[in-house]
Amino acid sequence: MKTNFKLALAVLAGVSIGTAGAKLMRAQQVKTAPGYVIAEVEVTDPTSMQKYVEKVSETLAPFNHHYVVRGHKIQALEGEPPKGGIVIIAFDSVEKAPEWYDSPAYEAIKPIRQSAAKSRLFIVEGVAPE
Repeated sequence: MKTNFKLALAVLAGVSIGTAGAKLMRAQQVKTAPGYVIAEVEVTDPTSMQKYVEKVSETLAPFNHHYVVRGHKIQALEGEPPKGGIVIIAFDSVEKAPEWYDSPAYEAIKPIRQSAAKSRLFIVEGVAPE
C-alpha cells in the first residue's frame, strides 16, 4: 500500500509541476502590444530641420525602434492630406515611446524640430501580435 501511495504522490507532484511549467511558458509567450509615435511634419526651415535629422537617430538608438513610415508621398482617400510628411516609429511597447520622447537626448534636440517645422505628434498603442 505504501508503494501505491508513493506512486500516486509522485504522479500528483509531476502533474502539478507540469501545469506550473506550462503556465510559466504561456506567460513568457504573451506578446506585448507595440507602441507607435506618429508625426505629421510640415518643414518650414529645411536647414534647421537637416540638423535635427542628423541628430535624431542617436536619440532613438537605445530604444529598439524601427521606422514604419518616413514619407511625403501621401494619397488622400478622405479629407485633406497633411501638408508635409508622415513619420511612424515603432517601439517594443507603448511605454517605450514616451521614454524616448521624454529622454534627455531627445529633449536636447526637440526645440530644433519645433522651430523648423509645424508638427503634430501622437503615441498610439498597436495590436499585440498573436
